[in-house]
Amino acid sequence: MGRPLSPDPIAYPPRGMNRDEAARWIGVSTTKFDELIARNLMPRPKRIDGRVIWDRYALDAAFTDLPDQRVNAIDAAIENARAR
Repeated sequence: MGRPLSPDPIAYPPRGMNRDEAARWIGVSTTKFDELIARNLMPRPKRIDGRVIWDRYALDAAFTDLPDQRVNAIDAAIENARAR
């Protein structure tokens, strides 16, 4: 009897990703992904022959470098009031 097959033949994320996979990896639509690339917030792809591929490690590094969400003034005031 053979090994049971997993639902996904690749049980780990690939190192190279196409545009759809790269956008999904960071949690945005392909349109937003393209905007982030144009704003230099996401890396440009590598080219292997005719294929355009994003490096997962470069995506992770760019995602880490994105600014954190800023706290708005009302939330900051509430938090300060609670801290007193």
